[in-house]
Amino acid sequence: MARKEDVVKRAAELMNKLDKIRNIGIVAHIDHGKSTLTDNLVASSGLMSQELAGKQLIMDFEDQEQQRGITINAANISVVQELNGEEYLINIIDTPGHVDFSGEVLRAMRAVDGVIIVVDAVESVMPQTETVIRQALKEYVQPVLFINKVDRLIEELQVTDEQMKERFVKVIAQVNTLIKNNAPNEFKNKWTVRVEDGSVCFGSAYHNWAVSVGSMKKTGIGFKEVYDLINSDRQKELAEKSPIFSVLTEMVINHLPSPVEAQKYRIKIIWGGDEESEIGKAMITTDPKGPFSMMVTDVSVDPHAGDIATGRVYSGKIVRGAKLRLVKADREINVQKVGVYMGPDFVEAEAVPAGNIVAIVGAKEVYAGQTIASYEIKEFESFKSKAEPVMTVSIEAKHTKDLPKLIEVLRQLSKEDPNLVTTINQETGEHLLSGMGELHLEVNQYRITQHHKVPIEVSPPIVVYHETINKSSRTVATKSPNRHNHFFLSVEPMPRELLDRLIEERIEAKIRPKDKEIVAKLQEVGFSNDVAKKIWMVHNHNVLVDVTRGIQALHEIKELVIQGFADAMNEGPLAKEKCYGVIVKLEDAKLHEDSIHRGPAQVLPAVTRGIYGAMLSADAVLYEPKQNLAITVPERFMGSATKELGSRRTQISEIRSEGDASIIIAKAPVKELIGFSAAIRGATEGRAIWTAEFSGYEILPRELQKQIIAEIRKRKGMDPEPKPASFFLEG
Repeated sequence: MARKEDVVKRAAELMNKLDKIRNIGIVAHIDHGKSTLTDNLVASSGLMSQELAGKQLIMDFEDQEQQRGITINAANISVVQELNGEEYLINIIDTPGHVDFSGEVLRAMRAVDGVIIVVDAVESVMPQTETVIRQALKEYVQPVLFINKVDRLIEELQVTDEQMKERFVKVIAQVNTLIKNNAPNEFKNKWTVRVEDGSVCFGSAYHNWAVSVGSMKKTGIGFKEVYDLINSDRQKELAEKSPIFSVLTEMVINHLPSPVEAQKYRIKIIWGGDEESEIGKAMITTDPKGPFSMMVTDVSVDPHAGDIATGRVYSGKIVRGAKLRLVKADREINVQKVGVYMGPDFVEAEAVPAGNIVAIVGAKEVYAGQTIASYEIKEFESFKSKAEPVMTVSIEAKHTKDLPKLIEVLRQLSKEDPNLVTTINQETGEHLLSGMGELHLEVNQYRITQHHKVPIEVSPPIVVYHETINKSSRTVATKSPNRHNHFFLSVEPMPRELLDRLIEERIEAKIRPKDKEIVAKLQEVGFSNDVAKKIWMVHNHNVLVDVTRGIQALHEIKELVIQGFADAMNEGPLAKEKCYGVIVKLEDAKLHEDSIHRGPAQVLPAVTRGIYGAMLSADAVLYEPKQNLAITVPERFMGSATKELGSRRTQISEIRSEGDASIIIAKAPVKELIGFSAAIRGATEGRAIWTAEFSGYEILPRELQKQIIAEIRKRKGMDPEPKPASFFLEG
């Protein structure tokens, strides 16, 4: 086996040969074989034993990944591969398949230019496969396809040679439909995957073999030979004659772009600055001699080295000792170390040029999504995703002396995982941990107690609801406590399509007249030019619009109106849950001429109460988070599984048979999925495999509104019944 340092040395030489670099991600639904596939690429470069490839799962190095048998963290490794006598550097990111960790996949897509989509030949395209394909294509990342576990088709389903080919055709068609529906217009046809050009290959990552049209010509091993060899239990022979790493390497190098090709079309999508500027040209041409620019895609906190920021270098070169700017924080950083990740290990390098994935030590208080550059530039675009935390637990240190350490650990965890949100309940002093689902929260609770050694007490999970409105309100009037200031407001629901785009763009800002870029982005989202120019704030996917005319002194209280709006959107009138999808219009105001009578104590409650009154008169309702489920269960447990789903307000949209197993596709409320993992295991004797994917918020059934509102209010120490609209408004 080769030493990592030797591989890094060879990699360092190739880092400067931009046409010989491929930055790729491995993406798939959970348990379709990503980490097993990565093993084979790693083994072929000499970093691990060929015999262990597919079994060791070298990239799943955290203890929980090994115990649970799933990938939790996106992990990087650089391997050197050879094709036609030429060496290539392949920077690989192995990504999680479980939906609770889809944020890891999204961030990885910014660092790569191509992906290998892995699909289980038996299960075909599953919900998370669809999600990761969409994520890749939104980031202008080109796909190729590996159909894995072909041996299962023959050994378990006992298909014929012809049925096997039919299954392949079906999977390729499913993937190409997703590509055509989600790819950028200019690449819809170019990026579809085809057997005939070698952008699709077939095999078994566990048994270390694969075939493609290109490999068939070289080895003479076609589908018939594959079928016969598997049928006669000779997969080892198959792996010797047509090794998987050789087929994959050829597919990656021939079909996925180098940084030089990819950055020509990707920069204009991921960076909104001036393409004709010095740094713009350097990024588009991947110029290692130009000004330095990098986007941080991942942060890990090392107990000795501190924050380690991993990301993609788009222009320039980074060397140890460099002084750079952390753009959003507007401060200088000193780069103490430069290197690359080889699985769990940080391996130092002298320098890393444009077109590569780098890890740096010395960027303190850095977060995923930030831009690092040699001088102040426009930041890279934020990651686009509709996913958001849907479940919360309250965490307390068992021993008071551990409280400072717990606060530090929570800060560290939320830095490493931007999808994990930590807040403090100001009334109770509890620490609230919000995540993408039960598993996401369990994994982080384990890290707190086992990795960081802080004993904690954890509450049962609480579901995050949203408050919104179903119709427009009339114009309502509200007075300040001193009765000297009057505000006239109305609210209306945001159209669904507009709301979806606003959520995806993740715009969160106070908007000043000079913020022309944000105004332009709001116009792109779907607001009319006139409305976009009048928006004062976007907060929690709600907007505050000023439609007043010529009110004297309004500019003096603008900040207070904005704060009152934010307060109302943070804690709605029904149950103090976050509001979303509400357009608040300030229509008129009568203000006291003396500024002393229109301070914060007067304006803030007046605005917040006015918004509450308007929302309550516009059919305010709770929306609940829902998740799409994919459950694979043996046929004989089908009745038990559907019975369990039926008791949880689940809508089943599809049931299909794959051999002796059934796959159920359904949608369920997150609240009903608390404890589902243990229940479905019990109902199916542990045979069910299931995943859930966030599908957005939908209205809570009318018959449950009153009950759930009362439950939430009681938990928060309020009266069970919310106040009526008249309580907040002028008579």
